[in-house]
Amino acid sequence: MDTWTFLSVLLALTHYVSGQSTIRWCVISVAEESKCKAMAQAFSSASVRPALKCVLAASKAECAQKLTKKEVDAFSASAKDIYDIGKLASFKIAAGESDADGKGITYYGVAVVKKTNAAININNLRGKKSCHTGKNRTAGWNVPLGYLIDSGMMSVMGCNIPQGVADFFNASCIPGAKDDPPSLCQQCVGDRTGQFKCDPSNKEQYYAYDGAFRCLVEDAGDVAFVKHTTVSENTDGKGPSWTQELQSKDYQLLCRDGTRSPVTDYEKCHLARVPSRGIVIHPDITTSVVYNMLTEGLQKSGFSMFSSADFGGGNLLFSDTSTKFIQAGNENYMEWMGRYYHILKAMDCSQSDVPSQLQWCVLSHGEQQKCADMAVAFKSKNLIPNIQCVYGASVEDCMKKIQNKEADAITLDGGYIYTAGKSYGLIPAVGESYTGDTDGSIYYAVAVLRKSNRDIQRFSDLKGKRSCHTGYGRTAGWNIPMGLLIEKGIIRPQTCQVAQAAGEFFESACVPGADQKDFPENLCKQCIGDSSGQFRCVKGKDLYDGYDGAFRCLVENHGDVAFVKHSTVFQNTDGNNTDPWAVNLDSREFQLLCSQESRAEVTQFTKCNLARVPSHAVMIRPDTNHHIIFGLLDKAQRFFGVNSASGFKMFDSKDYEGSDLIFKDSTITLIGVGERKTYEEWLGQSYLDSLIAMECSASSTVFSFSSLLLMSIVSSLVSLLAL
Repeated sequence: MDTWTFLSVLLALTHYVSGQSTIRWCVISVAEESKCKAMAQAFSSASVRPALKCVLAASKAECAQKLTKKEVDAFSASAKDIYDIGKLASFKIAAGESDADGKGITYYGVAVVKKTNAAININNLRGKKSCHTGKNRTAGWNVPLGYLIDSGMMSVMGCNIPQGVADFFNASCIPGAKDDPPSLCQQCVGDRTGQFKCDPSNKEQYYAYDGAFRCLVEDAGDVAFVKHTTVSENTDGKGPSWTQELQSKDYQLLCRDGTRSPVTDYEKCHLARVPSRGIVIHPDITTSVVYNMLTEGLQKSGFSMFSSADFGGGNLLFSDTSTKFIQAGNENYMEWMGRYYHILKAMDCSQSDVPSQLQWCVLSHGEQQKCADMAVAFKSKNLIPNIQCVYGASVEDCMKKIQNKEADAITLDGGYIYTAGKSYGLIPAVGESYTGDTDGSIYYAVAVLRKSNRDIQRFSDLKGKRSCHTGYGRTAGWNIPMGLLIEKGIIRPQTCQVAQAAGEFFESACVPGADQKDFPENLCKQCIGDSSGQFRCVKGKDLYDGYDGAFRCLVENHGDVAFVKHSTVFQNTDGNNTDPWAVNLDSREFQLLCSQESRAEVTQFTKCNLARVPSHAVMIRPDTNHHIIFGLLDKAQRFFGVNSASGFKMFDSKDYEGSDLIFKDSTITLIGVGERKTYEEWLGQSYLDSLIAMECSASSTVFSFSSLLLMSIVSSLVSLLAL
């Protein structure tokens, strides 16, 4: 039996098993239908199976509708079409098209700079001059802007992307942007007479790939967004007259990790890989059946599948530049598209998508007052969407309200982010930074002592002492220190009873929120309530609640240790807090207790801490466009952030009752979530593990994935030994 006969028998068997005798292929023009029928005849003559049947539709969107109705089984589509089809239908990717290199890409979108401009990298493009192939073009518009928006570097308020570009770059040449902010055409030059400036045609010398590169060459821009072949096609003796002296070695690519690489290193250093066309199939169809049919047809039928010349069109059924089919690698179209999917999603925003209002859930009278003032302040600067304040009875009530579309957003700390994500399906939209850069989205949980208290040198010395906590269930004040004490074996809680174990370990404490039935009373013993003595140990209302409150608890001798974050001491000492209890405090009076069983100065928090933990984040429903939320808040902080001279201040709660209202007072700037789009990604695996450990003690029935895997392996080994 020869190879093809064997393959035919094997395919026939596969078709029998899958029950797929015919593949109905969707076509979108008479020319495509003509080519499809000729291909079907060629396949039939070569005994290629399954049989092919052609079904005419008016568009790819109608093909998607027919796919949903099970009227067609498959069709080929561009990556952009596949992204759009993903909104209309469920499907799988059976294969990809590719040229001879077998990589399945149309091209790589790259950012090119002059080698001599050594200071520039992908992370500091704000305020620079930019060169683009043209508005709405893939390599020069969608890829770079989608990347910058998706990574959180660029914000766009109200889905007005051109204005977002104008706010981000100092000046640009984006042919076709004449109706947008003037800076988008500022660097364009037109033709040799100066006419047709910013025209989306070759009359503008800086139009398209070569033009955008020329814009960089002639110093009209600091960076050019083009495709990976543009530099090689216009240097080293290739290209038109203006390129004759250019050397490719004088240019570099900006990589996503902040480094730079030679222009030949585009496979590793690019903004996005733009996939070639993919083969879309109904979820019930087996991917291998379609892939094998196409591959066998290409090899056996003699039909020119990647040529449209005989049928009066171009790119009919498949791309004319393709030469082969390749396996998809992943049936999920989002995974198949990779980063390009997220880039298109970031650009997929129109002003009709912007809600008329954003309902912010608040938890106290002070927060409600600040929220109301924030709404007025934002409206005074024409920021959209408008803020509306919704009162929640508790954090969990706010989460439920957001889930039920009775509210839209709330800022939460790590412990609550875990609950919001796991139990209510919420996602992060914006993060707080306490250092002013993207790394400032992390803070350190620390244990603060008075320097004069020499009785405590290690964590075991805390037994029988008094403790001050930011609140029950909170990150730096409860989850991290309790998790550390459990990990060190210093406390050994019974199943899930961490509060009881803490009550037995500490002589007394103030843990706002521990005023719960069956909780040890001594966890509230050091709390003092509000200014009138009411609401003792009530979360959000006790004077010892939160970071400042826990530190105040230590300062006023209601505790021997305070579990707070690394910046708390600095914010309340050395004249930084003028409240009577803090005005005379000196940061040098305090030290940190290290997890390595030592002490250190409060300035050494990067080495002496309990954990490096995620910052607070604004949490929203997954059906809310998080770019709209970041666009609003990023624009707002330019008016009302840390540098605002007067009026409303987003990161200052001193004019209201309470602290850390809506946002933490220590916030320097708000940042985009970038690649950390889920609650798990925002929290990070190590922090997630600590939260899971805190849910129940080691004696509980909750097991980690690694534990379950180990038990599975052991069980399998036992079974094998029994044979």
